[in-house]
Amino acid sequence: MTKAELVAKVAKDAKITKAAAGKSLDAVIEGITKALKKGDRVTLVGFGTFSVSKRKARTGRNPQTGKPIKIAARKVAKFKAGSALRKSVK
Repeated sequence: MTKAELVAKVAKDAKITKAAAGKSLDAVIEGITKALKKGDRVTLVGFGTFSVSKRKARTGRNPQTGKPIKIAARKVAKFKAGSALRKSVK
């Protein structure tokens, strides 16, 4: 499902315009993004939890040459599905 399809579904289910649904979805995504930038966790009960994880620096390999390369430490966004979401997907 694309973002446009999700906006259309929200607009139809909530009986609002696509523009309003688009703004709402953008606001939710922006809120989650800002919280993760600050290092906070975002928990949506029954859906899941967004969090930030730290990856250590490590050595990898260039698949074409086989030479070792250094991969810098970084922060990555993680998502863990909630129990209701896991059960509904089963």
